[in-house]
Amino acid sequence: MLVSIKTLLSLLLLITLTGQSYAESNELRNTRGEIIKLDPSLTPAKNFDLSQWSISLPVDTNKDGIADNIPENYLSKGLTIAPIFYTAKDGGMVFTAPIDGPKTSKNTKYTRTELREMLRAGNLRIKTKGISKNNWVFSTVKRSVRKKSGGVDGTLDATLAVNHVTTTGDEKQVGRVIIGQIHAKDDEPVRLYYRKLPNNERGAIYMAHEPLTGDEQWYDLIGSRASNAKDDPDGVLLNEVFSYRIHVDGNLLTVTIMRPGKADVVQEVDMSESGYHKSDQYMYFKAGVYNQNNTGDKTDYVQATFYQLENSHKKR
Repeated sequence: MLVSIKTLLSLLLLITLTGQSYAESNELRNTRGEIIKLDPSLTPAKNFDLSQWSISLPVDTNKDGIADNIPENYLSKGLTIAPIFYTAKDGGMVFTAPIDGPKTSKNTKYTRTELREMLRAGNLRIKTKGISKNNWVFSTVKRSVRKKSGGVDGTLDATLAVNHVTTTGDEKQVGRVIIGQIHAKDDEPVRLYYRKLPNNERGAIYMAHEPLTGDEQWYDLIGSRASNAKDDPDGVLLNEVFSYRIHVDGNLLTVTIMRPGKADVVQEVDMSESGYHKSDQYMYFKAGVYNQNNTGDKTDYVQATFYQLENSHKKR
């Protein structure tokens, strides 16, 4: 695999791998306030429990025109491909996605280095799509549907730093990256964004909720998502470590942003009219970097380092 991605690696030679020492001089804590301890000598799967995750990479080793997806069995054995996915010098799990690279489907506009939740944990007999033990559902669906799923409702906890965002390209796209999601059958109950404009020192965090019908709902959590936003003194710096929690309890979606020394930022969304109670709607978490810029220089990129990643669900 390493040999077959030489082309991509050559494009990334201009990347300054700054995502390697953000936490070395600071005591990091997770979403529960516990001290985070990571070993920089280990692969990501040895520092983090990735047994329930597959990963999409912006490479195409089999030349089918679609980005490679590495299943959870292979990922959990210790996959590392610098500078796309690897362990930083402080033990963090680094995700990098350049503007130029294969996409996950022919309908997708952007590249990603992103984990996809796989509750089957390597059991290849369980199908990846649909209502199955691989995916979870909201507790608002029928009991018969809940029994067929891998879990009910859910929480995704992450602690991370965004290290780099794109600085070139269309003003509507520059500086955008998705760092966490809930994906449903076709839509996303939530997408969590970080965005920093080239002339601003600090970035914004915002989210989108996508009902099955009707317009998307946008929420600014810290700062503004606008393409002409002014630098917010309370914004999030590049390399600043923060945490997020995405939590679903029935029709209630709650997203919380946590930063040391600051009050939590909490956004609740009532999903009772969003359509996710339907019997064909299955869920899975996603985390990493999903580049939201396809107009900038080919070597421009997004990068984030994760220090915590934990998923949990209720029993069926």
